Amino acid sequence: MIIPVQSKVSAPSNNHILFISGGARSGKSCYAEQRAEVVVGKRSYIATCPVIDAEMDERIAEHRRQRAGKGWHTIEEPLQLAQALRDCSDSDVVVVDCLTLWVNNLLYQAEQQQQTLSEHQISMLSLDVIESAKLGERTVVFVTNEVGMGLVPASAVSRCYRDLIGRCNQTIAAQADEAVFMVSGLPFVLKTI
Repeated sequence: MIIPVQSKVSAPSNNHILFISGGARSGKSCYAEQRAEVVVGKRSYIATCPVIDAEMDERIAEHRRQRAGKGWHTIEEPLQLAQALRDCSDSDVVVVDCLTLWVNNLLYQAEQQQQTLSEHQISMLSLDVIESAKLGERTVVFVTNEVGMGLVPASAVSRCYRDLIGRCNQTIAAQADEAVFMVSGLPFVLKTI
């Protein structure tokens, strides 16, 4: 079922969690912003992407330009996602883009500290994120990639990454009020409450 973007509505009367997944360039971020922009009130955008090279820096700058003038307050936080959500609990709508990069950043940090990141640990961190998202009367929109639909990755770290994202996605989606899967710019409803 395709859900059209609605006309402007008042701020939510309670908390609503929307989970949006899909492949790369499936329209996830665009759809997330469209859904968020129908909510009247304060908007926050939590970006988890670190600047790693000039091309990524330009992508980030382009995303900022696209949101300019639309009332977004951008928070760039690659690691402390639960805290970032707590810090903007007064927002009427928050977009988190994206969980995939957040997990990547956590895995990279663990490797740099010569530690491991287990599925249990990512589940606990994801539960902390969802609890932080439930603070306040607001809509929180999580964007993530579905990375488990292709071939089994050849390297151990790639398989670990896929498994961690899968665990994070399952944990967040289970707690979400609504889940949407994007394909070629079209939203398909997986779950509504």
